[in-house]
Amino acid sequence: MMIRKPHDSFFRWLFAIAAHLHSLLKLAEKFNCEIAEFLKAVNLDTLVRIPDSYSEVDDTGEADLAFRVNVSTGAPLIVGVLLEHKSGRDSNVFEQIADYVHSVMRIYDKTRAYSGIPTMTIIIYNGPTNWNPLDKLEDGYPEFFRGRVLPFRCAFVNVADIPDSACFACDDIATGMGVIAMKYAFNEQKIKEILPKFADALRKLPHYEASCLLHKISVYLAEYLSEEAQKELDMAFVSVGQKYGFVSAGDVFRQRIADERKKADEERAKSEAEKLSTARGLLEDGVAMDMLVRRFNLTEEQIRGK
Repeated sequence: MMIRKPHDSFFRWLFAIAAHLHSLLKLAEKFNCEIAEFLKAVNLDTLVRIPDSYSEVDDTGEADLAFRVNVSTGAPLIVGVLLEHKSGRDSNVFEQIADYVHSVMRIYDKTRAYSGIPTMTIIIYNGPTNWNPLDKLEDGYPEFFRGRVLPFRCAFVNVADIPDSACFACDDIATGMGVIAMKYAFNEQKIKEILPKFADALRKLPHYEASCLLHKISVYLAEYLSEEAQKELDMAFVSVGQKYGFVSAGDVFRQRIADERKKADEERAKSEAEKLSTARGLLEDGVAMDMLVRRFNLTEEQIRGK
């Protein structure tokens, strides 16, 4: 089983909820014309997550979250929405997505001439520079083929482009705060300055929601921030934490993060060993090496044990 890093786990936890994804897309449409056009074509109120159990991709599947949504015309038609999170550039992103779309975005109805459904893939990333490999992929093709090179529509959204003011004004506090956390994860000074501004908004949330959100963000940011920065954020949220019984002492708070990180490291090491063992077993069974390299994200040297 693939153990996701804290940033992946946080993204998946937050946006597996359709209401949060709804809010994220409404934030993104303000600066991303592709997202804006997509939202005109669908009815976001009908957004429903496709459970992981529906996926034919096993536990090592590459994609994050899959949804379906009705078209805006009122016709009895649905399209797929695939949400992928990247914390860095990935040259294999289109291959990963294509595999997942082919496996998941289907309607199993024998009366249909084709089982696949139109799919919009949205790659959310946080980084200092914009990234859109689709431009290079389409370079050189005649205009007729522009937008048709891939078997799915695709949009890249850099959370850095979402204004802080829009996050503060977002009615969905978890989404607004989560975007800020992702946006400034690489900037300690900014995160210490901006994240505490949500303190008053957090007090409006129910006990469980606020404490859970604080905890998830803390674990997520522990991957990026120094211990000193974590301590400052700890103190900034102490009044909120005391109300919800979440942050009572800095040492306890940081120990909780350390325990989470240690557990994740142990699980990740176990997962990598199991993945390597599975790949080697499949190689012995005759599965092609290039397929194993792509499927398990391993090098040929790792699989062969060299």
